[in-house]
Amino acid sequence: MKTAAFGLDIGTVAMKVVWLGQQGQNLVWRSSLIEKTPPKGMSSESPFDQEAMVTAVRKIVNDAKITTRNVHISLADNQVFTKVIEMPILSDKELSSAIYWEAEQYIPSPLPNMTLDWRVLRRDKEITSGSKMQVLLVAAPTLLIKKYQRMLELAGLSIDTIETDILSVVRSIVVGKNFPTTLIINMGNHNTSIAIVKENTIIFTYAIPVGGIAINQAIATSFNFTIEQAEEYKKVYGIADQSLGGKIGKAIEPILISLLTEVKKAHAFYDEKYKNESPIGQIVLSGGSAKLPGIDLFFVRNVGIETVISNPWKMFKVMNVPKEIIDNGAEFSVAFGLAMKDYEQ
Repeated sequence: MKTAAFGLDIGTVAMKVVWLGQQGQNLVWRSSLIEKTPPKGMSSESPFDQEAMVTAVRKIVNDAKITTRNVHISLADNQVFTKVIEMPILSDKELSSAIYWEAEQYIPSPLPNMTLDWRVLRRDKEITSGSKMQVLLVAAPTLLIKKYQRMLELAGLSIDTIETDILSVVRSIVVGKNFPTTLIINMGNHNTSIAIVKENTIIFTYAIPVGGIAINQAIATSFNFTIEQAEEYKKVYGIADQSLGGKIGKAIEPILISLLTEVKKAHAFYDEKYKNESPIGQIVLSGGSAKLPGIDLFFVRNVGIETVISNPWKMFKVMNVPKEIIDNGAEFSVAFGLAMKDYEQ
């Protein structure tokens, strides 16, 4: 069985780990776990809070019985800048020289304070007049990256790679060479990332400041619940048009409408830019709030596109996964996508 780096998703509310193996052509579950993130998480500069994070990371790795020290991690999409840009056709060498100047047009922060990364998504083999190439541009604050590196080093881990949440999610969803054009909605605690994948390649992505915490706060306010009670009622009743579910739907309607507006904008962008190509065939929901009962039907009714809940354990036919882990598939999307990096074709 192949030993590879594990995936670590450090969220503001919870941390998730996924460790995969391989038997022949099949992926095998080795370990996965969800544990709470310390209250201040990665946002605090206090040495005490940073030590709490180190201790928490050590604990989840030990509790999950992960023996490798190599890890893939991701940064929340609201902490970084990610954009698909179009450029004239360039060689890799020319692109490495030109990308800094191109980045200045798109990144709102001073570039000396940022770490840049890029990936060519599409480059036409036959160059004609007006030919373009698509490049995924990612910029993260250098101090933030160093903070993660320092914390994980203290926890006894070695970072193999760092990427953004949405790139990990896309990897956890896109299966096979003929995957349909898909609009992905990754619902995190503080933000929701929207991406469109066409021909197995991400062509559009951005994040909005709406997430599961806002939904919980709306429910808590409407029903005079604690946040913990709101989370439980959200999971049980969802937004189904019956009994308490209908009332919860009314409470969080402004949040859902805000999210729906952004999804429709992304859909309209695709229809305009790729009007002569295959339409978006499905919406895939991932993240903890994707488990909200009835939310898939909400998007079907309001966007008119088949909507499904992501479950990477099933989509990739991972062997030996415990049922309770399979049932929680959407919540593991980021960590699973990170763990998949060493098994990409």
